[in-house]
Amino acid sequence: MEKKSHTKPHAVVFPYPFQGHVIPSVHLAVKLASKGFTITFVNTHFIHHQITKSQPNDSTIDGDNIFAGVRKSGLDIRYAIINDGFPLGFDRSLNHDQFSERFLRVFPAHVDELVGNIVLHSHPPLTCLIADTFFTWSSMIASKYNLVNISFWTEPALVLALYYHLDLLMENGHFASHDNRKDTIHYIPGVPAIEPKDLMSYLQATDTSTPEHKIIFKAFADVKRADFILINTVHELEPTTISALQEKQPTYAIGPIFPSGFAKSVVSTSLWSESDCNQWLSSKPHGSVLYVSFGSFAHACKKDIEEIAQGLLVSKVSFIWVLRPNIVSYDESEILPVGYEDEIKGRGLIVPWCSQIEVISHPAIGGFITHCGWNSILESIWCGIPLLAYPLLTDQFTNRKLVVDDWKIGANLVDDKKPITRQEVADKISRLMEGKSNDEMKKNIKKARQTLQSALAAGDGPSDKMFGEFVREVNIKIQKPRGGVRGI
Repeated sequence: MEKKSHTKPHAVVFPYPFQGHVIPSVHLAVKLASKGFTITFVNTHFIHHQITKSQPNDSTIDGDNIFAGVRKSGLDIRYAIINDGFPLGFDRSLNHDQFSERFLRVFPAHVDELVGNIVLHSHPPLTCLIADTFFTWSSMIASKYNLVNISFWTEPALVLALYYHLDLLMENGHFASHDNRKDTIHYIPGVPAIEPKDLMSYLQATDTSTPEHKIIFKAFADVKRADFILINTVHELEPTTISALQEKQPTYAIGPIFPSGFAKSVVSTSLWSESDCNQWLSSKPHGSVLYVSFGSFAHACKKDIEEIAQGLLVSKVSFIWVLRPNIVSYDESEILPVGYEDEIKGRGLIVPWCSQIEVISHPAIGGFITHCGWNSILESIWCGIPLLAYPLLTDQFTNRKLVVDDWKIGANLVDDKKPITRQEVADKISRLMEGKSNDEMKKNIKKARQTLQSALAAGDGPSDKMFGEFVREVNIKIQKPRGGVRGI
């Protein structure tokens, strides 16, 4: 292969094919392009189909390129689509184990073929691979094509540190044991004492033979071979954890990664059509509306949804509830009690999907019942919205700990895994939206918001400085001889 004499870095970006991973990856791509990178962004055929299908007729998507609106501003972002090994009609959510198993086996070959073609035909030459940390093939592809290997972690540093030290959790019997220990975990570098109930759901499981566990074992062995790790967090929010990771590998906390202007992205990332809630919100008093959403992927049990619905009714608070049709399962056509929408008319608005950033940045929003997805937490902090935590799976239990126990910017919707009751939901809503606990949370979230805003301050913000340092280090690394491309 010819020597990479061109000074401009060219990175191929692979987000994990779920909306919560695609969103920050898109914004990272734009941010890198604004620093002089050429970017080739790769979505799976399914994700691309969902995004384009969900757009209104006046959308910024031009033909098949979701970055068309950004490219008009002069940024060099190219777009590619890759097969994930399944037909479009296959239900990836309902058949998640089957999807994960085959994705693990089949997808790397598609990646290899696509990256090989980019290497052969692109100008400027491809120099970097930026892949979601959950991918298992990054070091293999980066090594084969002589690319700088950059791992992008879309969740908090705390979650990465726990996955990074799976070996310690296993050695001490807190994970992958028939009877996982229940005592406090205090030996993970950079992680203050943490209870087993606050581990990610996959690390609380006793069956570690699932496809998801295979991915976890492979991915978190592979990340240790990355040249750089980027994390969508802020050093000041997780200082000891990030410092400990930096002792292991070059690690950069560059978050929060938002679109410029925050409330409006010119790149479409939504997998569903978005309802416009603005007019309804504008009819409500400042800070009076509760926003309820459980994210783009997680499923809840029907009994919980019914109790939350009744709790919202009892609370008498105005609310917007994003209720995906598949929130319980694809077999349930009637999620809410009969006549419920008539009872809440005028006070509650139920939509299948919306632009979350646009809704929570509206002055009428005063609180958020959330599944504790990391994007939702960062967006809420940015908007100064206190939270009620209702984690459902994976990192959400660990994120809950940060929100409720560490930063005190939210409260638990339910305490100690007790069954949800409508009265408790109503009481928690009342405390979230008014009273002393609300004042305390608002004071804490104001402090956290200032931390996020300061992190991005041009020139001297910690995240901005780390991002600049990362760009400099990548530019230095791509000029160094790294050997030839193997296997073509």
